[in-house]
Amino acid sequence: MEALPPEILLLAMAAALAGLVDAVVGGGGLIQVPMLFSVFPSAAPATLFGTNKLASVWGTAVAARSYAQRFPVAWSVAVPASLAALVFAFVGAWAVSVFPPVLLRKALPFLLLLVAAYVLVRKDFGSVHQPIAKGRRQTLLAIVVGALIGLYDGFFGPGTGSFLIFLFVRVFGFDFLRASAVAKLVNVACNLAALALFAGLGHVFWQLGLIMAVCNIWGSLMGTRLAIYGGAGLVRKVFLLVVGALILKTSIDAFF
Repeated sequence: MEALPPEILLLAMAAALAGLVDAVVGGGGLIQVPMLFSVFPSAAPATLFGTNKLASVWGTAVAARSYAQRFPVAWSVAVPASLAALVFAFVGAWAVSVFPPVLLRKALPFLLLLVAAYVLVRKDFGSVHQPIAKGRRQTLLAIVVGALIGLYDGFFGPGTGSFLIFLFVRVFGFDFLRASAVAKLVNVACNLAALALFAGLGHVFWQLGLIMAVCNIWGSLMGTRLAIYGGAGLVRKVFLLVVGALILKTSIDAFF
């Protein structure tokens, strides 16, 4: 059996690390996407994004299943939010061709900075699970959150997982672990919508994506265990670390 080329091994390791980070708090694309662009600098960006989605959707789905086995999932929030995200991710992807995301690119670092500041100031943010919405109000809020995040993910994308967790804690009163569990389900819906779009246009390296998917799943299993045993406190720290990295990356992309 022939050894894998060094570039593929690098991508496999990046996929495993991305799966681990993504399972804890989202943000695995910070690792996986830049590595794809580094290894394939002349490839079409859409193809690299499609390959990234193929790799990450499996790890995210496995993380969602692992969380669901350990914690009761708020299906009354997860289902409407996921369905809305699935639909509006397509709308967002279409909107890119009509409204280039130039202004959003410049505004994103400041939005992330506000999120980080809020979490830092509120020391108890996400530490206690106290749902604050029920019935029709809960369903309506879930649809609104899912639609907004799906639209954002299809239109632009960076930080989707972090925004999801923040909103599920802030809007619904979940703790970080249960917010992560629901966020994974919504993320799966967003990723499936994007993958369907990219695959339909022929923008996926299937063999590479499947190799990375296996590694992403392994990392996801490790990350889920780390999050569960580390508790909400660990997830909060990783959340702030990932948001900080997103602020740095999006600032460089927007202004330099």
